[in-house]
Amino acid sequence: MFGDMMGMMGKLKETQQKVEATKKRLDTVTLNEKSSDGLLNVTITANRQIKAIDIDDSLLADKEQLEDYLILTINKAIEQATKVNETELAAVAKEGMPNIPGMDSLFK
Repeated sequence: MFGDMMGMMGKLKETQQKVEATKKRLDTVTLNEKSSDGLLNVTITANRQIKAIDIDDSLLADKEQLEDYLILTINKAIEQATKVNETELAAVAKEGMPNIPGMDSLFK
């Protein structure tokens, strides 16, 4: 029993290291989200850090319109990045979990 516990602790530590490595890798994964008409483009990492915002000159004339475009497009970019982030981290966590009865349902 003690050996099983030590093995599980080692596996958990290994999984923690893999999760940290995955988080670092997700800093390099970039996603692009464009407004429906292509006038605004947001580049974001899978760790939800905005890297670039490209605004078409036509949006600069109307402050309210630009604000609306920014809110909608940035929110869509964050949603997309969150999905990638959660999927990647859940896969690593599930792969590294020891076989504990009932725990597998947490990652479905």
